[in-house]
Amino acid sequence: MTDQNMHSKYCQPKKLALCLLFLISALALLCSLAFLQISSQPLGGDQYSSVSDPKVKVVLEDGKLLYDISDEVQPSLNSSPGIQTNGFTDKKGTSAGSAPNKKQCNLENAALKVFMYNLPPEFHFGMLDWKPERSVWPTNLTEIPRYPGGLNLQHSPEYWLTVDLLSSNTPGRSSPCSAWRVENSKEADVFFVPFFSSLSYNRHSKVESSGHKSRNERLQEKLVHFLMGQEAWRRSGGKNHVIVMHHPNSMVIAREQLRSAMFIVADFGRYSPLIGNVEKDVVAPYKHVVPYFAKDSSSFESRSILLFFQGAIFRKDGGFIRQELYALLKDEKDVHFTSGNTQRDGIRKATEGMRSSKFCLNIAGDTPSSNRLFDAIASHCVPVIISDEIELPYEDVLDYTEFCIFVQSADAVKKGFLIRLLNSVKKEEWTRMWQKLKEVSHHFEYQYPSQPDDAVQMIWKAVARKLPSVRLSLHKGKRYSRSWLTKQSDSFFSLPKFVRG
Repeated sequence: MTDQNMHSKYCQPKKLALCLLFLISALALLCSLAFLQISSQPLGGDQYSSVSDPKVKVVLEDGKLLYDISDEVQPSLNSSPGIQTNGFTDKKGTSAGSAPNKKQCNLENAALKVFMYNLPPEFHFGMLDWKPERSVWPTNLTEIPRYPGGLNLQHSPEYWLTVDLLSSNTPGRSSPCSAWRVENSKEADVFFVPFFSSLSYNRHSKVESSGHKSRNERLQEKLVHFLMGQEAWRRSGGKNHVIVMHHPNSMVIAREQLRSAMFIVADFGRYSPLIGNVEKDVVAPYKHVVPYFAKDSSSFESRSILLFFQGAIFRKDGGFIRQELYALLKDEKDVHFTSGNTQRDGIRKATEGMRSSKFCLNIAGDTPSSNRLFDAIASHCVPVIISDEIELPYEDVLDYTEFCIFVQSADAVKKGFLIRLLNSVKKEEWTRMWQKLKEVSHHFEYQYPSQPDDAVQMIWKAVARKLPSVRLSLHKGKRYSRSWLTKQSDSFFSLPKFVRG
């Protein structure tokens, strides 16, 4: 009876606000305790199932299971049968006759431990008409479909990084690696999102007849929904996630929502500084379109063209300078400045021209960068960069002034300035830059299997160099979690006295 009287006393209508506030404070306290428990877990940890977990499910829309691999038996990537390569593997999954090699790809030698999400094939190899049988990923890397050719190739880092991760911990890989794919997400330094966003833009940007959105837009929306539901994303705010969006127009729909992640980009010409910037993101080279000049025995004298440019002359945005330079240089002696493209024999002419030239112009176009720079590097033609806003791949470890010449736009458009500058570079200096180009050109090569310090390995190392700042940000973000808990528990007592009763 006494209890009933007490209950009646404190839950009278005029005291209802007090009861509600007490309940809200209690709920806030429970949520705070849960938050502290999550925050205390190791960086990169995640409860999301790994490749070897047969219960993985990928759900990308509310209540709708888009891809279910709960019944799949995915082979362990560290044991037989594993992903097959060209080499012979014995029953234990190791190359027959091979011995441990410090140069081989292994967890101890890798600079980066990467967990790759098992996204459905529609986000990656499905765009290349690959049909899954019993796994999200191809189990035989020799049968992975090729990336489309032509200009599609220049924005293909997404493909090469994904293939490299798939092969990183497979039996028989003899080449070293900078990134090692971990199966346990709690071991990961970063989380890789295998979405071929550039290919999606190039192939699927047309609005579908059945609706008001393109397939590219729908894939971006699904990806955002998926990532926001991952524990690893929620815990880090996405800061330790890596997303490739190399084409300037890729991931336009999702950029804002995913801005905390580390982007791998071509440049920042179409990014707000709050979304993409050199502090948090990684600049990756284009894949060159012209063939690599493998047996280059040319000389200062044999390269008879002083300055070469072949490409679109009339561009928008920062590319207006191309028209000004064309007017200044088109009639200059030993200068080749013409309009051209990749159609017909355009690539052949560009290859021949670059290999016959001492200097190759790289001028800002619609964006600060272009594939032309990397075509010049592959041709060992000293690049002349006229792009004031350009950011370059791995410039924290490469000194581009050793093999490139930089000219400010304001100087380049002065009559006679550029020709005088290039004529002042004598044989000895040019030869030194040409030799340096031959030394560094392998850093810009995409290939599979990846080779030491090629473009794939250099990108992974660039990601690894971002880790200290990522960890610093995450650690600082947890500073006041206990204070926040205390504030919530004290919130009831900070109410006015007449409310507390």
